[in-house]
Amino acid sequence: MSLKIKYNTMEACNYIIESLQLEPHPEGGFYKETYRSEGIINQDSLGKELEGERNYSTCIYFLLTSDTFSAFHRIKQDEIWHFYKGTPIILHTISAEGHYNSVVIGNHVEKGELPQYMVPAGYWFAAEVTHENTYALLGCTVSPGFDFKDFELANRASLITTFPKHKAIITKLTRL
Repeated sequence: MSLKIKYNTMEACNYIIESLQLEPHPEGGFYKETYRSEGIINQDSLGKELEGERNYSTCIYFLLTSDTFSAFHRIKQDEIWHFYKGTPIILHTISAEGHYNSVVIGNHVEKGELPQYMVPAGYWFAAEVTHENTYALLGCTVSPGFDFKDFELANRASLITTFPKHKAIITKLTRL
């Protein structure tokens, strides 16, 4: 049996979700952890911002559709985004000092897209797919390794109070 999938259709998206066994992510989109190092970093080597031990590194598949977005959130580690397939995404970041930035993550380097981008620890960040009725399949690598106790989903009112000049993008990419 030959399986034909159009490049950017929601049918392809559903096929990827099923094939890779992705599950809904609390920030939006779908994910599956694909790697968690066996090596452990002890608490005394991590610094005060992280509680407990962490794996050296973790990695997930992350699929985002045009029907949703990855809501503003932050973690206590650096996170590297890798583009695999689909349409580009716009990744929005806000630093602790309130500096806003956006980058397009995709495979068209000649159009200024980046196939990989690192979000520094502690930055608020959110993502959205650039075209309707499409998806983006990405990977996210976190080091030291990700733990949900390091994850904070933004509260819209609180984030707007902290960064009022970014009210429009915060309102667009938060749920609470």
